[in-house]
Amino acid sequence: MSISAIMFYIISAVILGSGLLAVTTRKIFRSAIYLLGSLVGIAGLYFWMELEFIAAVQIVVYVGGIVVLIIFSIFLTQQSGMLMPRTPIFRDFVAILTCIAGFVLAFKFIYRHKFPSLQTSFDNSVDRIGTQMLSMEEGGYVLPFETVSILLLAAMVGCIVIALRNSPDQK
Repeated sequence: MSISAIMFYIISAVILGSGLLAVTTRKIFRSAIYLLGSLVGIAGLYFWMELEFIAAVQIVVYVGGIVVLIIFSIFLTQQSGMLMPRTPIFRDFVAILTCIAGFVLAFKFIYRHKFPSLQTSFDNSVDRIGTQMLSMEEGGYVLPFETVSILLLAAMVGCIVIALRNSPDQK
């Protein structure tokens, strides 16, 4: 096994382990920290694929922006130390069955697909990526970025509304 394959498996284990911990822990702050680990692992995967610009965007936007926004939201709601409520056993059972069905279905499609070997290289220069991100024509990414900015604005307004709401003992 090559060192490249070993690095891929290590990065994948970090991503999957952090993601699993993020959704299974009952402490909401720890869940946000595990999400941070998963997103940093994804940035590591981009670095491993030699896509430095996309990795830097991943760190700045998701790790530096979204996770910090989530952590501030947790602190503003004054719920950071509390445990999240337990879910009913039936709901856990349905979630486990859904995950297993999803893995089986994904494995089935991946196993049947014939992946062609591509020998072509792609242009991952910052110039081309920036032009494509700002393009409003086919293959451009302006609309998704604007949609994400509206989503972040709505999340910030929601955080402010939750933070300004009086707690039951402050009537």
